[in-house]
Amino acid sequence: MEDVIERIRAAHYPDWPLMDLPDEEGLARLEREHGLTLPAGLREFLLRVGDVVCDGPAPVTVTDPLLDTHLPGLTELAWEQGVPRDLVVLCQDEHLFYLVAPDGTVVVWSCDTYGLTEDRWESVWHWAGEVWVPAA
Repeated sequence: MEDVIERIRAAHYPDWPLMDLPDEEGLARLEREHGLTLPAGLREFLLRVGDVVCDGPAPVTVTDPLLDTHLPGLTELAWEQGVPRDLVVLCQDEHLFYLVAPDGTVVVWSCDTYGLTEDRWESVWHWAGEVWVPAA
């Protein structure tokens, strides 16, 4: 996990300021206000690298409601596409939603077929290392 965090931090756009990192209180408030339960792996991901902006399919953000990656807005969009409410949005990439299951597994929802694909990752960190900031 630490090597993925280093790759993520190294990939941050050098000319962009880091966003604000969320804190536990902010995540708890977001869960209450939007009826979400963040899986532990996603919570840790947001607390550790939720301030980074870089290339690749961008993960959700939680500190700036004006961004198109803001978790509550993407959650509403995902629910409109039929995504089950026990899955939490990690990322939208065109017609796909990467989602975190309650057990921490990352799965993919296709808006074309209105269902899950066969793609799976063991954790948010595995997804980040293979999809968001793959090793060179």
